[in-house]
Amino acid sequence: MNHYELLLTNLETILHLKYLVPLILGTIAGVIGGALPGVTITMTVIMVLPFTFGLDPLQGLAAMIGVYTGGSAGGSITASLIGIPGTPSAVATTFDGYPMTRNGQPGRAVWVGVWSAFLGGVLGGLFLIELTGVFASIALQFGPWEFFSLFIFALSMVAGLVGKSVTKGLLSGAIGLVVTVIGPDPILGTQRLTMGFDFLEGGLDFLPVLIGIFAFAQLMPDVERIGQESTQERVTHRLSLKVSQFAALWEIISRPFLLVWSTLIGVLIGILPAIGGSAANIMAYDQAKKFSRHPEKFGTGIPEGIIASESSNNANVAGSLMMIMAFGIPGDAVTAVMMGALTIHGIQPGPLFISQHPDVAYGIYGAYIVSLPLMVLVIWIGSRAWLRVIIMPKSILIPIILVLSVIGAYALGNSMNDVYVLALFCVIGYAMVKARIPLAPLILGVVLGDAIESNLIRAVSTDPDPWQFITRPISGLLLVASVASIVFAFWQHRRERLRLAATQEEDTDF
Repeated sequence: MNHYELLLTNLETILHLKYLVPLILGTIAGVIGGALPGVTITMTVIMVLPFTFGLDPLQGLAAMIGVYTGGSAGGSITASLIGIPGTPSAVATTFDGYPMTRNGQPGRAVWVGVWSAFLGGVLGGLFLIELTGVFASIALQFGPWEFFSLFIFALSMVAGLVGKSVTKGLLSGAIGLVVTVIGPDPILGTQRLTMGFDFLEGGLDFLPVLIGIFAFAQLMPDVERIGQESTQERVTHRLSLKVSQFAALWEIISRPFLLVWSTLIGVLIGILPAIGGSAANIMAYDQAKKFSRHPEKFGTGIPEGIIASESSNNANVAGSLMMIMAFGIPGDAVTAVMMGALTIHGIQPGPLFISQHPDVAYGIYGAYIVSLPLMVLVIWIGSRAWLRVIIMPKSILIPIILVLSVIGAYALGNSMNDVYVLALFCVIGYAMVKARIPLAPLILGVVLGDAIESNLIRAVSTDPDPWQFITRPISGLLLVASVASIVFAFWQHRRERLRLAATQEEDTDF
């Protein structure tokens, strides 16, 4: 069977109820999770993960792909209606979506965003289907030296592209790496950093760490704000989302360059390890403004800003999936969870993934393609219901999420040890939030740490000469790129501080 025959066959497979039902349920969960401020796509996919343990790999992945695409579009609903992005990847949508709503066009704001996400996802899907195999072929040329250097490069980009503090980003990534060292070493089984605690002797499972860091730590600030909800959040029930769907589609299609350029940015950011949709939508918005003939109108409620943000946002999903399938490297925290799910089912993503598991690989293509129209359908059918969910009091919503999170951690191994690990990382994650230390580098450190260690051991076992890491062309180039990435991040951060200092001086120089 050739490439396209496999794709058509697996598209038909995904349309069977066995796979379609998890995909629909995942899309619904994604739209709700993406639309609820503070919940995020990552947290939603973490909560869905335990329910996929009893499913076959493709069913579980279909559910998580539904969450991913549904959440990417769902974040734009609250961004446009109440000016609060449901997910970080919808931040730029608020710049023009919310002003458009305040101008009396909430339906136009939401549906231009939804259709932009759909079209950006379709174009991104073409890249996913056509280029993943090419990237996997390139990855087959990699040895343990190249993979070690590639993972180091991924880690360096995390540290360089987070928040305002590069130092805190590096610290967070280092904590993640330390987490992977706890427990038995992979060669002799010698215990490391267990500090006498029995529940650490088996090492730390990925899922309880992830839930503790993201689900609990990110909800605690919302717990602190219970009772202080803005009245702004309660007005959405009066909004109507009725609009001409053809008119909304035409607004996007009549701007083909903007759509294609924003999609390319989304795919590229998705391919680059550990950056994610939060950077893609901001970068696409910035590019749209720079190329516009009327940049002064951005921020006043024009469709160009929404199109750029949402098309890049969903195209980023395709880029992230491409990276995990070809190289086995998660493009962001959501694909990190998906990678963990594959590992739980005994499937190792990477260069041989497509050839060894074609049914799963092409099933992922099929699930992604089907999830896009499903996302539009779910938002269209449930638009009134989503508005009610969005305004649900946090005092009801947060306990539900917390209980599901504890059940999810316990269900991993039916062991209280996982609950203890979850509690430990709840405290660590909350302390990091309070100290304004970014959480994403820690998670990527946890994900990449094992791969870095195993490839280092494989490389040294094959040839103990450490210069191999430098003298092998691809490996050396990736290590140079890693150093350049960190140096650039420090330089960029210093330049930003100087610019802010200069601005403050100008403001006070009167």
